[in-house]
Amino acid sequence: MMRKLLGTTGLSVSPLMFGGNVFGWTIDEPTSFALLDSWVDAGFNFIDTADVYSVWASGHKGGESETIIGKWMKLRGNRERVIIATKAGWEMAPDKKGLSKSHIIAACEESLQRLQTDHIDLYQSHLDDPNAPQLETMEAFAELVAAGKVRVIGASNFKADRLASALKISRDNGLPAYATLQPRYNLYDRFEFEGELADLCVRERIGVIPYAALAGGFLSGKYRTEADRAQSLRGARMDARMNERGFRILDALAKVAADHNATSAQIAVAWVMAQPAVTSPIVSATNLAQLEQLVAATQIQLGTESVRILDTASRL
Repeated sequence: MMRKLLGTTGLSVSPLMFGGNVFGWTIDEPTSFALLDSWVDAGFNFIDTADVYSVWASGHKGGESETIIGKWMKLRGNRERVIIATKAGWEMAPDKKGLSKSHIIAACEESLQRLQTDHIDLYQSHLDDPNAPQLETMEAFAELVAAGKVRVIGASNFKADRLASALKISRDNGLPAYATLQPRYNLYDRFEFEGELADLCVRERIGVIPYAALAGGFLSGKYRTEADRAQSLRGARMDARMNERGFRILDALAKVAADHNATSAQIAVAWVMAQPAVTSPIVSATNLAQLEQLVAATQIQLGTESVRILDTASRL
């Protein structure tokens, strides 16, 4: 399995990252274990989660995904074989949110307990917090790094100006800096990342690990009609993408997929992987067949013409 360096972190990661938001939410513990086993057996080592997964589900309080990953690592004895990334800052409860020093320190301890480990490889700010001074946030991360509880730190859902100011604060104060960014990025949702933010990441050698490579499942091509939307919970969220541009993208994906004897989902993932600013896109699966398809996407090499077709179709 080819490995890629994650920015300046020194971490060597697989070309895809498994998105763990499904663990304990749309799939149960045994299924989660089976998928994680297959992921590692296929040579992949990068796994993403967050403390808030899956607080939105009925009866959940957050931490379900981390708990399953922790149990799996403990049972398999494979902690040193995987790179675990988790996040803090999203609201777990009214008094458990944000990027204050007190919350970050407490959230890290809770994540370590759920993950049953003494360190987190990549610890990320899940979203920006304008109410927390950035210096305070970076000092909290510095404390965790100095204690050996966190190896490197990253940001998620940050805009260019806020990421740039955080990097400057770290540099000016001799503190660990955000070394990765987790933005929403796919063929449909391109333009929040492309441009100023992508340029900043390239310039600062930030490792980019985008989420939503399939735009919530839309880019798989299975949502084209109202009847398609009614087949799943995700279908209800497709309204914003079921438009002229969205269908144009789906048509282009289908054409390129036919040329490569692949699926639309595989081509959508391959396109994100081919972007020069990207290190390792986050993908997710709820069964072994889906996982095998995603793993196979790493073998697809999109030529210049295929990329041109996809880029043209996804223009605003």
